[in-house]
Amino acid sequence: MDNTTKERIKSWTPLGRPILDIAETEHTEQKRFETFAGQWQEISDSISWTTGSQPADLPGFFLKNNILYSALPLERELSPFLKGLDALDEPALDDGLLKTLSNLETPCRMTLYIALQCPHCPGMVEQLLPLAAACENIHLHIIDGSLFPEKAQEDKVMSAPCLILNDETRWTGAVAQEEIVDMILNKESMDLDTKALKTILEDGRAAWITERMLASNQLFKGFSGLLLHETWSVRLGAMVVVEALAEKSPKLCTELEKTLIDVFSTKDVPVQGDILYALGEIGTPDTRDWIEAQQETLTHEDLKDAAADAIQSIEDRYSA
Repeated sequence: MDNTTKERIKSWTPLGRPILDIAETEHTEQKRFETFAGQWQEISDSISWTTGSQPADLPGFFLKNNILYSALPLERELSPFLKGLDALDEPALDDGLLKTLSNLETPCRMTLYIALQCPHCPGMVEQLLPLAAACENIHLHIIDGSLFPEKAQEDKVMSAPCLILNDETRWTGAVAQEEIVDMILNKESMDLDTKALKTILEDGRAAWITERMLASNQLFKGFSGLLLHETWSVRLGAMVVVEALAEKSPKLCTELEKTLIDVFSTKDVPVQGDILYALGEIGTPDTRDWIEAQQETLTHEDLKDAAADAIQSIEDRYSA
């Protein structure tokens, strides 16, 4: 941190006193972010720093629960960062955009890749931080691609700024706020992927997922991925949704049933066990026959028990 940056931090007077949570990770760059926060604290008490209350894949600073800043606000990135902190209290948006954002019911994920020497990146940071500050359904992750080249490579980012919406739509270069908001609102809500749905589940909104799929008579694109997720708590949350679908929408269950059967042999034992449970909740007599056929090949005792329970569950429902 150079002297110019230190003087800018020292002279900054925030609208409030932002509380920034330092994401706690095992990443090799973690120490750099902790050191930056410590230096800021020595220079100024304008920010209240906390540590590790939210999980994250990359180091960074949570400006809000829905905004993770995985970059160091140095040089030309310092000014938009400070403006963004002020936007947490008073988003600098016109009334039309604020009203439009109030209609956003479906959460979305936006990832913005920046680079410290990029001339257009500060403007994009200034555009996006107020949007996410004004609408908690916008989950924004700002990433310095030069600090995290492996993540940029994973997302096939070749230049900055690069904005990615829900892992699908992307822009390179400067983009107007109105265009971004229009794309968010006009994106088919049932296109939500597993990552977005996982965020919703972890927010305690399994009922919202259920209600939206029932209302549209369609599964979210990424819903089956929740049932197949490596994390048990995610699968458990998805099971709650499955139980509701089993009761209210046999048609949706038929589509889900086929997906689970198709991938069963490719999954490990814990996921297979949960697939069998789900099939027991939504399956038909044909499903029962398929499970009985699988029993002959199952060697793990837990899977044998899960298969027997699933068969019994189907028979109980169809004999009632």
